[in-house]
Amino acid sequence: MGSKTPVPDTAQRRKLAAGPLSSGDKWFFRSTSIAAYFSFLLVALILIFLFSQAFPILQSQGIDFVLGQEWLPEKDPMVLQLAPMLWGSLVIAFIGVLIATPMSISLAYLIQFMLPTKLAKVATTLVDLLAALPSVILGLWGLIVFTPVAAGWGEILNRFLGFIPIFAVEDTENAFRSSPWIAGWIVAVMIVPIITSVTREIFSQIDKDLINGALALGGSKLSTFRRVIFPTSSSGVIGGVLLGLGRALGETVAIFYVLNLVMKINWYSLLESKGGAVASWILARFGEASPAEKQGLMAAGLVLFVITLVVNFLANVIVKRAQPWGKNS
Repeated sequence: MGSKTPVPDTAQRRKLAAGPLSSGDKWFFRSTSIAAYFSFLLVALILIFLFSQAFPILQSQGIDFVLGQEWLPEKDPMVLQLAPMLWGSLVIAFIGVLIATPMSISLAYLIQFMLPTKLAKVATTLVDLLAALPSVILGLWGLIVFTPVAAGWGEILNRFLGFIPIFAVEDTENAFRSSPWIAGWIVAVMIVPIITSVTREIFSQIDKDLINGALALGGSKLSTFRRVIFPTSSSGVIGGVLLGLGRALGETVAIFYVLNLVMKINWYSLLESKGGAVASWILARFGEASPAEKQGLMAAGLVLFVITLVVNFLANVIVKRAQPWGKNS
C-alpha cells in the first residue's frame, strides 16, 4: 500500500486566555494582586525592622539569648536571655490547644449536624462574637471570675493526682493561682472560636450523601463521625488547630493578667505560680526599659515572629500532605 498523503492541519488550536478579558476584570485582577503582594512586602518589612533593631543584642548575647535563663539589663555587660519565656509560651499554647481542640470539634459538630437551623445560626453568631472579644476583656474575666474556679480545679488535681509530676506542687500556699494551668485555660477560651469556625466551615463542605449513606448502611452517629466525617475533614481541622496555635503563641494581655512571670524555666509544674510568655514579658518590660533593653525586647519579638512563621509553614505542609493528592508527593 502506498503512503498516505498527509492532510494539512488547517485548524488552529485555540489558545486559552491566561488573564481576565474585560477591563473591569483586569483592574480587579491588578488591585487584588497588588494587595496580595503588599501583604508579603509588609511581612518582609516587619521582619527587616525587627532584625535591624535586634541585631546588636543577638550579636552580643549569641545563642545564650535563646538558651539562657537570666534577664539582667542593669548588669555590665548586659545579660538578656529568653529561654524561660520561650518555654512558657510553648507550654501555655500546648495546654490551650489540648483543651480547645476537643471543645471546638464538638461545638462545630453540634452546630453543623445536630442543632436546628435557627439555633445553629444563633450559635454561630455567638461563637463569632466570642472571637471578636478584645483580649483585655477576657484577661479581666480570667483574673476576676475564672481564676478562683480554675485554682479550685488545680487543688483537686493536686489532691488526687499529685503523684504525677505535672500536678505536683512544692508550696501549696503560693500555688494554683497565677499558674500556667490558668493561663492555658484562658488561651483555650480565646482560640475555641477560631478552631470552631474553621472546623464548622470544613464540616459544611462535606458531601451529605457520604454521611447519609453511612447512616443508611447501619452506622451510628459515632462511627459515622469516626469513619466518614473526621477522616474527610481532617486536613481542614488540622489547619484550624494550627491557626489557633499561632494565636495562642502570640497572646499578650490576657496571659499578663493571669500569669506570674518568672525568669526561671518552669519545666512541667503546671500548678505552680510561676511561668513565662514572650509576648507578655515584652508588655511587662517595655514601658520601663532602657534603649538597650528595648533592643533585647525587639529581639524577643523577632524570635516569636519567626516561631509563628515556622508554625504557619508547618501548618501549610501538614494540610497539603493530609490531602488525598498530597500523600504520595
